[in-house]
Amino acid sequence: MPRPRLLPTDEQRRLVKTLAAVGTRQTDIARIIGIRSPKTLRKYFRVELDRGSPEANSNVAQTLYKKAIGGDTTAAIFWLKCRAGWRERGNFESSAAPAPPFLVSLDRGQS
Repeated sequence: MPRPRLLPTDEQRRLVKTLAAVGTRQTDIARIIGIRSPKTLRKYFRVELDRGSPEANSNVAQTLYKKAIGGDTTAAIFWLKCRAGWRERGNFESSAAPAPPFLVSLDRGQS
């Protein structure tokens, strides 16, 4: 006898989307909502699985952006490193020739 067809509830859809947003593995999401197979999860909750993570990332990016333009220096630095390709550099070395060594004369004017 075949298993009864799954009829996802709105609550299950919200839960799947939330769990996907925070990075929960599909096998774990399936167990949490009472489905044996991740394949079944993907069949009935494809939209929630596909949208959860990108929407969460977008919300965090918006919050970070608002903090960065609001004067949070740490947020601004993080944003610029991740999004604008900024990076920290090690020791700065000039391309100019090094200064000659400092010479000390021991001759005290005894000529």
